[in-house]
Amino acid sequence: MASYFKGVEFLREVKRQGCRVVLVTKEKFRHEDWPFESLDELIPLPNDATPELFIYTVAQLARPRKLHTVVALEELDVLTAALIREHLRLPGMGSTTARHFRDKLAMRIEAQQAGVRVPDFVHVLNYQDLEDYMKRVPPPWVMKPRSDVSAIGIKKLYDSEQVWRTIDYLDARDRLSERSSNYVLERFVAGDVYHVDSLVENGEVVFAGVNRYGRPPMSVAHDGGVFTTQTLPYDSPERAALLDINRKLITGLRMRRGATHAEFIKSAEDGEFYFLEIASRVGGAYIAEALEAASGVNIWAEWAKIELGRGEVPYVLPPTRQEYGGVALSLARQEYPDTSSFTDPEIVYRVKKRYHVGLVVRSDRHERVTELLRDYTARFERDYCAVVPPLERPE
Repeated sequence: MASYFKGVEFLREVKRQGCRVVLVTKEKFRHEDWPFESLDELIPLPNDATPELFIYTVAQLARPRKLHTVVALEELDVLTAALIREHLRLPGMGSTTARHFRDKLAMRIEAQQAGVRVPDFVHVLNYQDLEDYMKRVPPPWVMKPRSDVSAIGIKKLYDSEQVWRTIDYLDARDRLSERSSNYVLERFVAGDVYHVDSLVENGEVVFAGVNRYGRPPMSVAHDGGVFTTQTLPYDSPERAALLDINRKLITGLRMRRGATHAEFIKSAEDGEFYFLEIASRVGGAYIAEALEAASGVNIWAEWAKIELGRGEVPYVLPPTRQEYGGVALSLARQEYPDTSSFTDPEIVYRVKKRYHVGLVVRSDRHERVTELLRDYTARFERDYCAVVPPLERPE
């Protein structure tokens, strides 16, 4: 399942492994550059398709054939895929565990119980709890939708009056699912943001790449500019600490197998790492390509092997390397930007997406990746960058 254009290498790998592959997506994505040679069937659903329609459609697919597994390639499909597994009694993550990776309130509670440090938070529900929280935790705070992706719908608030007015605004919305009980209020923590991208088999992290964003994703989403991320030095204390926290988090959230993308912030105030969020899918924004550049591991393809083995066939990670990868990415004013003027031999991938400009690089030196991303950021800002207002809700 893919409600966005994602997971091409996953689809190719499961076909290479001899599977019959059926992709269920939405009408507006049916003509994307899917690997049609690896698909036995593509089923487009209406753009406003509900989880119930996804469940019904997959149930009909299961009548003439036996389904082996259902996989959500996109974050917005994680819970729906879990409901389908439960409906058809297929193995894999159920809806309770899936909510740990889709519901920002649930994942914070579970992470805290697992001993992972989390910014002070409160469910936007009980008035007294909110009043007590705002007296105890100094502003600014961030109001986050519990189940939206990226930085969609996030608001930074500076006093209690703003909080109450935001609650009034949300509770006036027509859709019940967009009202305030579907939000969490959290202490804003300033600092550098890191991400750990993992493969998990039988509850164990079998591969993890550790990167640092150039600017926090929320800052890029709200203010525009160039998104960058790059591999952390392999001997850095930050990398060792994040690997340990990430393992503890995945164990606490009871992930059995699959791919995860977790984000953490290193507080500028106290130097500690705080958990921000985790998803049970491959990181977006060409993070997979940067990980492959650094390690040689295609996280999409390896996730496919893990899904098909389902713990019955021992998973073996392919040989890895310890080099450095990075990506610079931005919205562009041009429909298909020309990047031919970028000629550095370290470039391993050029983004080919409408109104986007992006490059992925690889080097055996961390400093060289840093230098390239700094240069590309300046050139993107000068020659390509476009800025659009952040989304209030997914399109």
